[in-house]
Amino acid sequence: MLFIKGGNVKMDYLKEYEKWCNSEEFDEETREELLNIKDDEKEIEDRFYKELEFGTAGLRGIIGAGTNRMNKYTVGKATQGLANYILEQKTEDMGVAISYDSRKFSKEFSMQTALILNANGIKTYLFENLRPVPELSFAVRELKCTAGIMITASHNPPKYNGYKVYWNDGAQIVAPRDKEIITKVRNVKDYAEIKEITREEAEKKGLFHLVGKEMDDKYIKKLESLVLNPEIVKEEGKNLKVVYTPLHGTGNTIAEILLKEIGIQNLYVVPEQKEPDGNFPTVDYPNPEDPKAFKLALELAKKVDADVVLATDPDADRLGVFAKDSKTGEYKDYTGNMSALLIAEYRISQMQEKGILPKNGMIIKTIVSSNLTDEIAKQYNLHLYEVLTGFKNIGAIMRREEEKENGDKYVFGFEESYGCLIGDYARDKDGIAAVMALCEAACYYKSKGKTLWDAMIDIYEKYGYYKETQVSIVREGAEGAEEIKQMMTKTRNKDVEKIGEYKVLKFKDVEKDIVKDMKTGEITKTGLPTSNVLYYELEDNSWCCVRPSGTEPKIKLYMGIKANSEEKAIEKLENLKEAMVEVVTK
Repeated sequence: MLFIKGGNVKMDYLKEYEKWCNSEEFDEETREELLNIKDDEKEIEDRFYKELEFGTAGLRGIIGAGTNRMNKYTVGKATQGLANYILEQKTEDMGVAISYDSRKFSKEFSMQTALILNANGIKTYLFENLRPVPELSFAVRELKCTAGIMITASHNPPKYNGYKVYWNDGAQIVAPRDKEIITKVRNVKDYAEIKEITREEAEKKGLFHLVGKEMDDKYIKKLESLVLNPEIVKEEGKNLKVVYTPLHGTGNTIAEILLKEIGIQNLYVVPEQKEPDGNFPTVDYPNPEDPKAFKLALELAKKVDADVVLATDPDADRLGVFAKDSKTGEYKDYTGNMSALLIAEYRISQMQEKGILPKNGMIIKTIVSSNLTDEIAKQYNLHLYEVLTGFKNIGAIMRREEEKENGDKYVFGFEESYGCLIGDYARDKDGIAAVMALCEAACYYKSKGKTLWDAMIDIYEKYGYYKETQVSIVREGAEGAEEIKQMMTKTRNKDVEKIGEYKVLKFKDVEKDIVKDMKTGEITKTGLPTSNVLYYELEDNSWCCVRPSGTEPKIKLYMGIKANSEEKAIEKLENLKEAMVEVVTK
């Protein structure tokens, strides 16, 4: 039986729970785990009120038994559905590249995924050990695969794992392909439909392949080729002091080798966080967006007097940055907008200086990324593209322009959530390349007698003090999901004319594909794919945006302002944040 609540089809969770407890379809360990919660109806509901669905980053959930959990049955169903889709496309011989991070069960899920695909006659290329997600994106393109799969929950807490699906361009799946694959997954009604094969059988049939150091070497060589000032890095790399932490994830499988290769001689990897560990024992939350994740790295930085402190998340697609302000001796925290745009300004200005900036170059940002991007695009005569959140949407623009006869040439792309891509060798954000690019920029500015923080202040002085922030309102479980939905509906239906001290100039409802000019009342289209996003364009180059997270139980509020000094920017941003929270919660 299914029932409808708030427009979503939900499962009869008690009936589904009993099936998992009693059916021989599920192993003893799974049944035992579920019997242990037989008196906790709230927990039973949360595990069974729905099935895990593909969001902005694929399948993601808490590890455990149940339809709304990451386990071998939900992973198996997703893989069988994907296999059915690949077979329908007749691309099984191209193969699927598979990688995984340091999370609990990542290795087991990746092997299971490979063998289910093999059982369906689909070739697989499984990394012999954990590797960063950008290398997986690179490998999909290098091996000319039909698809790629990364077992990861990115920066989520330790209890999570996930499953990202990539297509043949190395980007995560986008519409309409994502919906088509979801349909195939939903059509797997019975776990008994999931095909099986042993590794030995798969190897005999020539379907199972391991990927090792050879791919690392190609990836590293590609990244090295993107260094714009190799001689300066070799020279200043003798003096620059860098602290790096992979936060118990995949980053150091590549980062340490790469940085030493380009000439960074004083590299200190945080020893307590160097080894992969899915329990993430030294952090509550392995997220470089959270300054608390830098505690050990900053302690080491102070001890060795480091210039730069860098951290990547478990699958190494995001980069967090602290840089020393030589005037105060303090380590300054960079937001994702700041670090990405520092890299962008450095690389684009150097490309222009060297005469290698394409005449039809493009820079791509998401709608919740800094408006400073627009100023940089104008300065260097680049075409600016704005997309919905999720790096897959940046990948979609790259693919579209690449397929045109005279399409725009990719120069840089980023999203505010600490992820950027400095070249077209991959189609996902690359924290490893960002580590390299930040170290190169630090060497360059050091050669000019400047720190990375000096360089950031120079950018603000050149373009204006753009500052951004975000707020997450967390609501967990089935009730929380309903509450988030109600908050979005209520905010959507409010006629908001002013947020704090700012008049609303335009209101965009991306789900309804409308842009309302608040002064004239004129209604136009957004030109963006349908998505549950509300955007407020405010006076004074300010803005706010609201959307529910596609991967976590939260509603996210984004905002940005422009001011003529850092102090004024901080004050204005704090006031706007308070006003926007009130709009959404009151």
